[in-house]
Amino acid sequence: MLPLPLPLALLVALAATGDCHGPAAADSATCVNLQLTTCSGATYNQTTFPTALEHRSREAVEASSEYILLSVLHHLLEGQCNPDLRLLGCAVLAPRCEGSRVRRPCRHVCQGLQEACQPAFDAIDMAWPYFLDCARYFAPKEEGCFDPLEQLRGDLEPEEALPSGLPPTFIRFAHHSYTQMVRVLKRTVARCAQVANTYSIGRSFDGKDLLVIEFSGHPSQHELMEPEVKLIGNIHGNEVAGREMLIYLAQYLCSEYLLGNPRIQRLLNTTRIHLLPSMNPDGYEVAAAEGAGYNGWTSGRKNAQNLDLNRNFPDLTSEYYRLAGARAARADHIPIPEHYWWGKVAPETKAVMKWMRTVPFVLSASLHGGDLVVSYPFDLSKHPLEEKMFSPTPDEKMFKLLARAYADVHPMMMDRSEHRCGGNFLKQGSIINGADWYSFTGGMSDFNYLHTNCFEITVELGCMKFPPEEALYGLWQHNKEPLLSFLEMAHRGIKGMVLDRFGKPVKNARIIVKGIRHDITTAPDGDYWRLLPPGSHVVIAQAPGYAKLAKRVTIPLGMKRAGRVDFILQPLDTGPKKFLPALRRAAPHFRVVRGGLGPRRDPAEQDPEPLGARRLPSAGGSKPWWWTYLTSLSPHRPRWLLKY
Repeated sequence: MLPLPLPLALLVALAATGDCHGPAAADSATCVNLQLTTCSGATYNQTTFPTALEHRSREAVEASSEYILLSVLHHLLEGQCNPDLRLLGCAVLAPRCEGSRVRRPCRHVCQGLQEACQPAFDAIDMAWPYFLDCARYFAPKEEGCFDPLEQLRGDLEPEEALPSGLPPTFIRFAHHSYTQMVRVLKRTVARCAQVANTYSIGRSFDGKDLLVIEFSGHPSQHELMEPEVKLIGNIHGNEVAGREMLIYLAQYLCSEYLLGNPRIQRLLNTTRIHLLPSMNPDGYEVAAAEGAGYNGWTSGRKNAQNLDLNRNFPDLTSEYYRLAGARAARADHIPIPEHYWWGKVAPETKAVMKWMRTVPFVLSASLHGGDLVVSYPFDLSKHPLEEKMFSPTPDEKMFKLLARAYADVHPMMMDRSEHRCGGNFLKQGSIINGADWYSFTGGMSDFNYLHTNCFEITVELGCMKFPPEEALYGLWQHNKEPLLSFLEMAHRGIKGMVLDRFGKPVKNARIIVKGIRHDITTAPDGDYWRLLPPGSHVVIAQAPGYAKLAKRVTIPLGMKRAGRVDFILQPLDTGPKKFLPALRRAAPHFRVVRGGLGPRRDPAEQDPEPLGARRLPSAGGSKPWWWTYLTSLSPHRPRWLLKY
């Protein structure tokens, strides 16, 4: 493993640390200025000595193994729980001092963070640091504790009042910094609380929330047979048009709903829409520093780890091509290979994969920049030596309909001018199979299709990756109708319930369409959605322990509402059972709650592929991979980080 990049100041000796540290410092204290670099961003600016860990000076803290751990934990956990853990640890290593008194951090904050971050520590086989013992170094609310994370989202406060005379429906067609983006989304939710909500799916490597705004008749909950759709922007930090389009779309949906627009009200009342304007906020900061119109082709494209997020997903397409030749092989819901986790996986990628497994998405689009075209899977050529080769999925017809739903109503994509951006796609109607354009591995669209029930397309919004501000209103006018048209495509095909004879939902039942070698599965409540093109189809419901049931359905041309097709499965007869090949046990489901993801776990189920930090097998009680790195800095060894 390559050594982690660390400032020279961190390459100091790891002080030997035992478990005999005393409790918190006395209430009476002499306050001094907080001068610890790793604790920059704390909610206070004065501390005191000695500390709860009996460090008697700033130099003693900086030389301690606890302080160095906080400095490198960001890298060891690959950005997870950052900067939360750093600020929580600093509240112990550098206690808050005000008015000659010490204030201890709140126990409930510590407990909540430990619950959220423990899987990240488990994934790298590291013990929870002793100095973050919630019972020992933290205080209950009644003792006047403080929240060390209270200003972590200080930029989420409501935006300043709009200039006088402007209506609340006013949309500012400008570039939005991270702070401005979050404020706009929060303000939008405040206006449309009955149909909107925000939540975070995780953090970027530099600790920025990956904030989603959702719209639904009942936000924060999945409703039976209501399709779930996601739109993702800014996966490449310097491709910012998609980021802005989704910020504008959120405001537009809210305003039009309140104004009584029947189309928008119908859309929000029948569809659950999730908008992630920026999947790569760290890369955006790099690109924005150069300014619109001056940004290079690649500056800010990658995340803070120098990873291209649209090349960072598991390569399931190669596995699909390998399996496709086998008659009985599965070509859908392909598991993530174990070796994938041994590589460098961005926290942004992990967050989106967990999101996909949390919500039963039906449809998705990823918004990019650099050309003017809509592409669809597969993005990896079926022949490894062919950089450009038509490589369709089994759902080629449906993917073309989805792509055309966007391109056909986009005025510039339909512009026949030879001088328009992206003119080389005119003959194909401005849509193209991804691998027929150029082949690459690790793309998000292929992963959606092969690991989940979700169909995702990629929309290139224009040839300029970081357009000047004066071009943004025109871009919105060109993309507003295509975005709405695409969202409405979630209602194409069929939907329904799969139940047993007692009316109990059958989760993870397979919905099979004859002639299309790609199955989808039912959600935990037994409901399903199957995007299908017009025509006659034989649809089969199948689950272990039940007799399969087939129905013929006909989808007329122009049908814009999914037909309802329910299945009631009967148990197999007694006698020798002919079960289906064992389905891979599903991941735990979560409910989306205000502010984050909350577990709703079946105790009998476990994650098939833990979405944790880097995992490497250890044999025979050998030390975990990070131990060699830490002990290389000093002969002193923080054994309290070992689990055994």
